[in-house]
Amino acid sequence: MFDVVINNGLFFDGLGNPGALRHLGIRDGKLVTLSSEPLDTRGCPQVIDAQGCWVMPGFIDMHTHYDAELVAAPALKESVRHGVTTVMIGSCSISMVLSAPEDCSDLFTRVESVPREHVLPLLRERKQWSSAREYADFLDRHPLGPNVASFLGHSDLRVAVMGLSRAVDADIQPSASELQRMQQLLDEALDEGLLGLSSMTNPWDKLDGERERSKSLPSVYAPWREYAALNRVLRRRGRIHQGAPNLVTKYNVLAFLWASLGLFLRKPLKTTLITLMDVKTDPWLARLLGPLTRWFNRLGQGDFRWQTLPVPFETYADGMEFVVFEEFPAGEAALHLASHDLRSELFKDSDYRRRFREDVDKRFGPRVWHRDFDDAWIVACPDASVVGHSVGELARARAPHPGDLFLDLLVEHGPHLRWRTVIANHRPEVVEKLVAEPSTLIGFADSGAHIRNMAFYNFALRLLKLVRDGEQRGQPVMPLEQAVWRVTGELGQWFGVDAGTLQLDRRADVVVVDPTRLDDSLSQYHEAPMEAFGGLQRMVNRGDAVRAVLINGQLAFDGKEFNEQLGQQRGFGQFLRAGVTA
Repeated sequence: MFDVVINNGLFFDGLGNPGALRHLGIRDGKLVTLSSEPLDTRGCPQVIDAQGCWVMPGFIDMHTHYDAELVAAPALKESVRHGVTTVMIGSCSISMVLSAPEDCSDLFTRVESVPREHVLPLLRERKQWSSAREYADFLDRHPLGPNVASFLGHSDLRVAVMGLSRAVDADIQPSASELQRMQQLLDEALDEGLLGLSSMTNPWDKLDGERERSKSLPSVYAPWREYAALNRVLRRRGRIHQGAPNLVTKYNVLAFLWASLGLFLRKPLKTTLITLMDVKTDPWLARLLGPLTRWFNRLGQGDFRWQTLPVPFETYADGMEFVVFEEFPAGEAALHLASHDLRSELFKDSDYRRRFREDVDKRFGPRVWHRDFDDAWIVACPDASVVGHSVGELARARAPHPGDLFLDLLVEHGPHLRWRTVIANHRPEVVEKLVAEPSTLIGFADSGAHIRNMAFYNFALRLLKLVRDGEQRGQPVMPLEQAVWRVTGELGQWFGVDAGTLQLDRRADVVVVDPTRLDDSLSQYHEAPMEAFGGLQRMVNRGDAVRAVLINGQLAFDGKEFNEQLGQQRGFGQFLRAGVTA
């Protein structure tokens, strides 16, 4: 009767209903039986005993940068192994829909810390599309591992209409015909089922390549009238604006909030921004923004959500290969140089060193990185004597200023100096408030990006651990069924895609989780080779709490091994179009 039977699990439907002991029968990719009695498994080729486990919809990762990796290795195994069955791409104004391969590479690689030497040849070889319809056709044919939904990136759109050089010229604004063409292309993308538009107004995100290197992303140069024109399309179509505020001034958060409101008989505009976290540089901000956003939404009939993470924002860097150095002039000057040799010469310059020290010591003004070298811990270096120490600790013994010692280490070791720091979410009690905040969405994992810094592929499992731990110590954060809903059904409903729930006669995307394995292993550091990029080592956190993952009713991961057909031939996942249900 069934292709797959899952017996004896505590079942969560992703709709927010409490868990109950249930037995699942799956046939032809759909959940066809949900029983309170064990199912007959005779003749069933795949039986999963979920005794003691939680059975729930596959997780949705709403903020990824898999755009390039998806082309080369569509299995996306690092997400699937953590129970993710739907990913959303095209984030932060960077999609690979409309623009030429070199343009897409220049938009993507420096910002997302994915090596250009891998991405550009891949796109030159395989990117045969230049319209939303052709891209949707590609995704329909591509052997996807998880399901995929996509935004259209504003930088991609702007470059396709204006050309790269004009799109990053602050003195040039789009003509009336160009703005009309952007609206037309956005409309066409929405016709093909794309989620909406992603944008970027933070000037620290910079172009790669040689043509316009170190210019900000094209979306940064757009006047607000351009955003307003594109928002009119999104509002009319009921689609989403995903954005990022200007972290220099922060004031344009108010413009995004205003645009989301449903005042004066207009429809609310679904808007989500990155990101609400407990940032060390602004410890007061996280506690304030959530309630304020709730107030705006309630009084103004808005639909504005912050993206947040349930984990400490611990990041790693090899030398100065880290986007936070784009925040200040001295760091930006170093990252403009593409080679270690050129950077080393710069680091030796006395005038540069003075400017670097001044930037590090500056305690006021816009920033995300705390620049505290006592929280810059060396985890790998050819000089073993420095490993395990903070840069600040070493500086007190060796140098007059931690900035000088840091530059000395970079001159000597360059990218072979690996260090880590915690930028945000360092206070567990604040993180618990953020993940329970109604004005947040659980995401911003950045999966597929920041390969040598850190992305958070297992964010959903870590939310479940956080909630389970709260229950065990008698300080509940939220009911378990609500935590499941937050990483499944809530996201599917808000983004308007057919994902995140387990209902009869609907697609069976399932994850089976062993709650006894929701432990500290989820935060342990691992290096994992990327099959898409020649074995390049990706930094990840891993655990073994996932016992099985099904995508479209097919077993993709059994807790130890991947199905050898995952990402091959016809694929397991589907391109999910916004507004389309099964």
